[in-house]
Amino acid sequence: MSRIAYVNGCYVPHNQAAVHIEDRGYQFADGVYEVCEIADGYIIDMTRHLERLNRSLSELQMAWPVNKEAFVHIVKEVVVRNRVRNGLVYIQVTRGVAKRDHVFPEPATKSALVITARRSDPAIAEMKLKTGVGVITVPENRWDRVDIKTVGLLPNVMAKQKAKEQGAAEAWFVDADGMVKEGGSTNAWIVTQDGTLVTRPADHGILRGITRATAIDAASTLGLKFEERPFSVEEAKNAREAFITAATTILIPVISIDGDSVANGHPGSITEQLRSQFRLEVEKISVYR
Repeated sequence: MSRIAYVNGCYVPHNQAAVHIEDRGYQFADGVYEVCEIADGYIIDMTRHLERLNRSLSELQMAWPVNKEAFVHIVKEVVVRNRVRNGLVYIQVTRGVAKRDHVFPEPATKSALVITARRSDPAIAEMKLKTGVGVITVPENRWDRVDIKTVGLLPNVMAKQKAKEQGAAEAWFVDADGMVKEGGSTNAWIVTQDGTLVTRPADHGILRGITRATAIDAASTLGLKFEERPFSVEEAKNAREAFITAATTILIPVISIDGDSVANGHPGSITEQLRSQFRLEVEKISVYR
């Protein structure tokens, strides 16, 4: 079966989907996006994802392309048409099509909307949970407003490519004070020697990860100690455990940083415990009725 994409009001074969060459997402990266996990036929934490999308649009003074009720219907329809029971749904909104000019186009310019969905194999993520992954560190070189989930991801692309070339799965951006900010597409966490979960505060320095937020809920349910504060690369290397969170990975253990092993170089029990509880905390929006 051919994949189906939604593009500005039409459901079209994925290999025929296209946007105008003067779409501002293409010309200026003037757009935002969200990625939701689909697990066992449910969209995970959709309410939180749409709340964050609303915030991103608001911060960039960008209008919703359709009303929210229609938006949710379209997202579900794309998932159904692609028969995805486990995978991801990708949502992108740009400021629309207009003559190339840096300033905003006329207010009547309609926002552009693209939604796609694809399948993934849950067994791959489970394998990473058992084996863990490596990360490298890179200097922070992004703009200050990484709390807005924009499509302007070139520094992230370059960082993740560098990680791949070094045999790692992720790159952690590090600020001028030597403190870890976040990964190229994930939030960064450590577990201290006394079992305290630590992740950087979700201010303008990092993206307010949806999986991050649900992981915090899970930690609270489990009664785990939790702190929102910066941590250094050195503290991370000396941690009891480390892990990353994202809708595309959920919780994945980090077993090495810049080639140095974290603890014994194997996934830790707290990360596994938190991942199991995470599945009980998430909001599940049914797609197939």
